Amino acid sequence: MYQEVILDHYKHPHGRGLRDGDAEVHHVNPTCGDEITLRVKYDGETIADVSYEGQGCSISQASASVLNELLVGKELPEAQKIQAAFLELMQSKGQLEPDEAMEEVLEDAVA
Repeated sequence: MYQEVILDHYKHPHGRGLRDGDAEVHHVNPTCGDEITLRVKYDGETIADVSYEGQGCSISQASASVLNELLVGKELPEAQKIQAAFLELMQSKGQLEPDEAMEEVLEDAVA
């Protein structure tokens, strides 16, 4: 399942191509060189758009696509919960076993 989700998001990315946003972040992984710029558009009530551009491995690029899928349309408090859980999972480098609450928040992102 994990490989299917990653490959699907890598081959059919959601949100790829930078669009106008209210916030922007750019990160480079110093270890492998993966690079991503991510923009978020907030309409005052919900996350209206998440767009990104980058280069790197399938996991880094698919992760941005998954974030688009998880965040667009969510109200800010819910989006912040999703972002925090996603970050915790990514920073664990596979050492964290998602619990039921995390699986509910992150949906397919825990696959």
